[in-house]
Amino acid sequence: MIEPQSLIDTTITPGLPAPFWFIQFLKVLGFSLHEVPMNLWYAGIICSMILAAAGHPQGRRFSSRLMSQMPVLIALGVNFGIVPLLFIQVAYSKLFYPATILMAWFWLAVIVLLTPAYYGVYLYAFGLYDNERTMRRWKRVVGWVSAVAFILIGFIFANALTLTDNVAAWPEIWQKTSVGAAATGTGLNLGDARLWPRWLMMFGMALTTTAAWLVVDLAWFGGREDDDYRRWAPEFALKLYAVGAVWYWVTAAWYLFLTWPTETLRAMFLSPWAVLMVLTGLSPLGAGALLFLRRQRAQPVTRGWATAVGLAQFAMLLINAISRQVVQNHEVSRYFDVAGQPVQTQWSSLVVFLVSLIAGIAGIAWMLAQLPKAHASDTAH
Repeated sequence: MIEPQSLIDTTITPGLPAPFWFIQFLKVLGFSLHEVPMNLWYAGIICSMILAAAGHPQGRRFSSRLMSQMPVLIALGVNFGIVPLLFIQVAYSKLFYPATILMAWFWLAVIVLLTPAYYGVYLYAFGLYDNERTMRRWKRVVGWVSAVAFILIGFIFANALTLTDNVAAWPEIWQKTSVGAAATGTGLNLGDARLWPRWLMMFGMALTTTAAWLVVDLAWFGGREDDDYRRWAPEFALKLYAVGAVWYWVTAAWYLFLTWPTETLRAMFLSPWAVLMVLTGLSPLGAGALLFLRRQRAQPVTRGWATAVGLAQFAMLLINAISRQVVQNHEVSRYFDVAGQPVQTQWSSLVVFLVSLIAGIAGIAWMLAQLPKAHASDTAH
């Protein structure tokens, strides 16, 4: 019988280029920033296609708005995704690389799926710019294909990240998919009971992010929208957020109580992590409460309120990312001491990275800040 630890290469242990806590901080922060646009293409595209097909005029309007923004959102998401992907390869390389080697062809398929999906979104957006009511049927088909492709990409990533933690499954997957002791790269983590609820839970979170974005988009970029859309948008956002929150809670309960090992449950629901787990479970209530209270008090959609909704939603994503990181560290500690790796701080590379990251975020923030001004100028004319 092959011991899972034997598949982890410990012969070469180069030092981490920065302290472990710092790598984790950037990994979690980068993933949270990546999640915002990622959620919008993960659940937002399929929601947009369904709303466009349903024929409701305001639903079609939101669909058009979101899909016209999608090329930029995908670009932001892909670039923000580099940060967490970089740091998982830095600190968790001895776990991440074997996992992705076992499923190498599926991992490479991300590029095969992403490229046409990205072009497909552009084709659909150009169709909207031409005339959304007379868009050619093949462009609508392309929109559906892109939606499915992004969901498949999410499934592949869920496989890779769960397999990174599921070291115990490596020997069986390797033996089933190897030829002459060489991995063929055709394995998937389908036998892991945690894969399915974790993948579906991410979709529930993506639905809540799409709902929060609806009101943020209306408040900051929807200056030319009519009163009918302004009344419809926050009402639909509340309904969509409720669906996403319930979806999240159901799949999270499935994930925690039906798939977590007893030792993981015990560790996460005792001090010091019990408070974090409670906050994670309650995290959708922030943005959800703001959406609900606006409806109860019949308040207008203001930029301040919409910004509060957006920040509350980002807090939800951040808290969930922190929880996931804590759980990951606990699960892999049985096979490899990630935190105990030696540290050889590379200050020159670290400084260059931080300066580039801060400059990039500042540049993106400045560009986003110009959009409301551009919309206000268009409205004035």
